[in-house]
Amino acid sequence: MEDDLENPFPETVELEITDSLDLHAFHPKDIKAVTEAYLEEARQKGFRIVRLIHGKGIGVQREIVRKVLAETDFVGSYKSGDEMSGGWGATIAELKVE
Repeated sequence: MEDDLENPFPETVELEITDSLDLHAFHPKDIKAVTEAYLEEARQKGFRIVRLIHGKGIGVQREIVRKVLAETDFVGSYKSGDEMSGGWGATIAELKVE
């Protein structure tokens, strides 16, 4: 019973993988793991460019996302989105082709 109180979602949830991920839906402590899992799935799906929406805020989530991107060997480059793709509230990453 105690486990049910700690995890309100005891069953695994399947999310459709697209070329964009909005991280607002995730708890801040999960951002690193979610970003790592998303990048791997996006690569397996064959995406070359992905957008990670972390919000503008004070930059904590942006820094977590960019640290993961910098440490991921199949990420070629990344940058802030342009004004049409979220500006500095989103990061665009280019994935290397295998």
